[in-house]
Amino acid sequence: MDFRFKAGRLPMLVSMPHAGTDIPDEVLATMTPCAASTADTDWHLPELYGFLEEMGVSTISARWSRYLIDLNRPPENTNLYPGMDTTGLCPVDTFGRESLYLEGRTPDELEVRRRLERYWMPYHEQLREELDRLKREFGRVVLWDAHSIASIVPRFFEGRLPDLNFGTADGASCDPGLQEAVVGVARAQDRFSIAVNGRFKGGHITRKYGQPAQGVHAIQLEMCQCLYMNEAPPFEYRPEVAGEVQPLLKDMVKAAADWVRA
Repeated sequence: MDFRFKAGRLPMLVSMPHAGTDIPDEVLATMTPCAASTADTDWHLPELYGFLEEMGVSTISARWSRYLIDLNRPPENTNLYPGMDTTGLCPVDTFGRESLYLEGRTPDELEVRRRLERYWMPYHEQLREELDRLKREFGRVVLWDAHSIASIVPRFFEGRLPDLNFGTADGASCDPGLQEAVVGVARAQDRFSIAVNGRFKGGHITRKYGQPAQGVHAIQLEMCQCLYMNEAPPFEYRPEVAGEVQPLLKDMVKAAADWVRA
């Protein structure tokens, strides 16, 4: 399978497009040694969000690494943050600016199109299909796009990121009530810092599928990886640390599910 999918019983879908680590051997042969580490993965998110199945929330998570193709970039490879540095549809370097490809082996236009059809499209087709199913059954649906990132990435921002970074495309991807319900839970505690539509406003998935007028409400959460894992290789999951943030994460997901069912 190109992704891991499980249908739930609530009008909510959690997407994890950067959780994959696999790279096909024929592509890996064209890449530099650093690519094999897949360092910029959204590590361990299915484990961190392990409570979703019991809650009855549908989930989809990627199998393939973002180094192969980025499922959260538009197929046209337009910059989601004009004027700002970002990685593209088929990244050519890491967040640390290390080259991902051997000299002369970067993917050409034909190869990019092949990866779009072979790896990008199946994920988005399943995502669309599940949103449509839930919308037919319930009338409206929440799409939660789950991400994580190292707390310090100088290439993209100065200093340390807030712990929890919410994005709703400046309010365009969901009803204000959903944002208020989820962010309100986060603001009710003072342990973890938050930002709303700051450096992270939501990627392609949030912006494309979040169509509140059509009953699809999307919100992205980009959280610092230090909240649940070691940010240095080999990027181990730390259950004792994760256990500190999971209750809040579960409460925020529950707030979104309660809102959409109200």
